[in-house]
Amino acid sequence: MVQSAVQSLRSALEGLLGLALPAAIVLAALLLALLLIGLLDRARFQAGLNGLAAHGAALGRWALAGLALGAGLLALDVARRAVDIRLGTQQNARYANAADPDGGQTVQSAPRVTLLQDTTYTRSLSLPPEVFARISVQGGLEPLLPYFGSPDSAGIRDFRENFVRRGNTLVYTREVTLQTEQPVNVDTTRITTDLKFVDPAGGRGTYYNAVFNADYTFANPLKTVATLRFDFPLPSGSGTLSNFRLTVGGQEFRAGDLTDGSQWEGEVAAGATVKVNVTYRNQGARSWSYALGSRREAIRAFDLSVNADRPAKFGRYTLFPTFQARTPLGEVRSLRWQLQDVISAQDVSVIFAGGNRRETLGKVGHAAPVAVLLAALLALAWATTRRLRLPPLPLAAALLGLSLGLVLGGVLTAYLPIWLAEILGVMAGVALGILALGRPFALPLILAGVVPLAFLSGGHAGLLLTLLAALILTLLLRPGLERWGRKRAAF
Repeated sequence: MVQSAVQSLRSALEGLLGLALPAAIVLAALLLALLLIGLLDRARFQAGLNGLAAHGAALGRWALAGLALGAGLLALDVARRAVDIRLGTQQNARYANAADPDGGQTVQSAPRVTLLQDTTYTRSLSLPPEVFARISVQGGLEPLLPYFGSPDSAGIRDFRENFVRRGNTLVYTREVTLQTEQPVNVDTTRITTDLKFVDPAGGRGTYYNAVFNADYTFANPLKTVATLRFDFPLPSGSGTLSNFRLTVGGQEFRAGDLTDGSQWEGEVAAGATVKVNVTYRNQGARSWSYALGSRREAIRAFDLSVNADRPAKFGRYTLFPTFQARTPLGEVRSLRWQLQDVISAQDVSVIFAGGNRRETLGKVGHAAPVAVLLAALLALAWATTRRLRLPPLPLAAALLGLSLGLVLGGVLTAYLPIWLAEILGVMAGVALGILALGRPFALPLILAGVVPLAFLSGGHAGLLLTLLAALILTLLLRPGLERWGRKRAAF
C-alpha cells in the first residue's frame, strides 16, 4: 500500500503543479493591480499597507489553518486512491496471501423423483418370398441383420432379435425392454438455509457460510411394489460442499454411497411414503437461489426459510416471500416462502446488496474530506454561537489530527474488518482533534468525524446523514434561541 500511496501522492502533486502557472498569473495580476492603486491613491495604499502590517501575524496564522486544511484534504485523497489501487490489485492478482471464498452465486435446484418401470416393445417385419429366396441363395440370414440398425443403448435392459421362417415368408422380430421414468410429484418440501456473512480482513470480498437443511416427502403412486429414484442436483456456484448427508427413511448415506454422489434408488412398498433429508455446508457470495423447476409444476406444500444477517433484495420476476422479519431499521433478516397447491415455474432468488467492498470504501474515502471540511465549519460556527475563543493554530492542529485519523482508518482496512478499521480511525482522529482544540469543541468534532461511518450502514446513509444534519442544526440554533427566550422573559 505504501507504493500505491506514493504513486497517488505523485499524481496529486503533479495536479497541483499543473495549477502553479494559473496561480502565478493570478498573483501577478493582483500585484499589478496593487501597484496601480498605489500610483493612483498613495495615501490609501499606505494606509492599507499599515493595516496589513498590523494584522499580518493574525492573517498568517489563519493562512496556516487554511494550509493545514488543504494538506489534510490532500492526504485523504491520496489515501483513498491508495486503498482503491490496493483493492483493484487484489481483485486482479493471480496469487493471494489469504484464502478467497470458494463459492459464488449459489443456485440450488429442486430434486427430481421418478418411478422406474420396465416396458417391452416388440416389432415384427415380414419379408416377401422373393427376398427370402435371394437371401437363401446368398447363404444365410446373418448378413441381413446390420441393415435393421441398432437401438440407442440408453435405458435398455434387454434386447433380442431373430428370424423365423413361416412357409415361404421370412419374419424378423425384435424385442427391446427399456427402463422408463415417470415423474412423481414431491408431496412436501421444507427447507431452512442459514447464511452467515464474513467480512475478511484487508477488504477482500464478502462471502457467506451457508448451512442447508431440507426435508422432502414423496409416495409410491402404484398399488404394487415399485422402484423409485430420488435425484438431488448438487448446487451450482457453491464451490466445495462439506458435511453432505442424504438420509432416506432414517438410513444415512454419504456422497460415496450414492450414484453420482446425490442419487438414491430403491424399492418402495405400495402407496408408501418416503422421507428424505438433505444437509450440507458451503460458501457463497452475493446471492442465493432455489430453482423450483424449468416447467410449470404443481406444488402441494412448499416451505422455505432463509435466515441472513445482511439486508436482502429479490430478483426480478421471482417469487416474493410471503413473510419477512425486519430489524428496527427495516432490514430484512428472516425470509419465508409458504406455498400451498399452486402451479408455478418461478424461482426463489435472494440478492444481498452491499457486498462490493471496493465501492463501499470508495464512498467512505470520498466522504472523509467532506468530514474534515465540515469539522472546520462546525468549529467556527460552534465558537460563534457559544462565544468561545478559537485560536487558528490549534484549529490547524485539530484538522490535521482528524485527517490523520481518517487516513489511519483507510490503512487499517488492509489488516482489520472494514467497519472496525474505520471506527478506530474516526476515534483516533477525533481524539487528536479534541487534544488540540480542547473539550469544548468535542461535540462538533464528533459530529463531523462520524460522517464517513454513515456509508457503512448498508443502504441507510441518506437517512443517517439527514438525521445528523437535523441534529447539527438544532445544536447550533439552541444558544441563540435560549438567549432570545431570556430577553423575551426579561421584557
